[in-house]
Amino acid sequence: MPKRKGAKGTKVTLKTAKKAIKTTPDGRRRLTLSNMGITIFPKCLLKLTSVDELDLSCNLIEKLPDNIGNLSSLRWLDLHSNKLESLPESMGNLVGLTHLNLANNCLTSAGLPSSLGYLINLTSLNLGLNQLDALPPTFKHLDSLQELGLFDNLFLKQPEFVKVLRNTAKVNVRRNPFTYAQGDGEGMTKKESGLKEDVYLVHGSNLCKTCLQKCKAQRGRLTRGGGGDTLEEKLKRTYSGLMRPNSVAIINQDVWRIKEGGIQADHQTSKHLPMLSFQNCSKLLGRM
Repeated sequence: MPKRKGAKGTKVTLKTAKKAIKTTPDGRRRLTLSNMGITIFPKCLLKLTSVDELDLSCNLIEKLPDNIGNLSSLRWLDLHSNKLESLPESMGNLVGLTHLNLANNCLTSAGLPSSLGYLINLTSLNLGLNQLDALPPTFKHLDSLQELGLFDNLFLKQPEFVKVLRNTAKVNVRRNPFTYAQGDGEGMTKKESGLKEDVYLVHGSNLCKTCLQKCKAQRGRLTRGGGGDTLEEKLKRTYSGLMRPNSVAIINQDVWRIKEGGIQADHQTSKHLPMLSFQNCSKLLGRM
């Protein structure tokens, strides 16, 4: 286990870090040091140049070392839920990264180096839950990006580079100032971010004959149940003992309750009962 050093948080040694390295099913070397109360980035990790995946999420790290770019073998880096306010320029040297998670930190736009635009192999980038209102122009070079998280930031408008990215299939910009005016959307894709077809409610008399027929046909399909019967027909079958749905329901319920005088009604006999008026119903009830 990593050594504890009181208020300074957990101290990770090179020995404990090496022991914590595991091999993933796809053969990658993964080091997980998540949720350990680490306050200072362990410099010993810079010696582990063969690690493919590094998880330092859910700690208390405020700063990354300037030479973090020496971890050139990294393909996956998770730093979410720390206290980072800025990133070093050397982050741009991690050109092998495909996944980078920086969500839930204290990053500002001034703290994002333009070198992040050199990470041309990134397919997933999460910058949500920070204090960003702009992104470096170099982000337009992230052609491999497929997923981009910008939710819960301070953007007044959608970053321009999002429009030029060719492969980005999913962009999450929820809960930014500009989304409140446009209407929030979760997991907004590039296709969904465009103009949508308007839908209006109109009276049938305002439609031409062809459109009116189409609407009626569509409505018929929506209301049909199994076996080609409409919803209305299904409801009628539910009350098979009634000549008209609900017409004598109260009367029949009263008849079912009558046990004196040999008057009883079950599901089979109820359909043969006459259509009783309220006066006849009172006479029947008077027998109880």
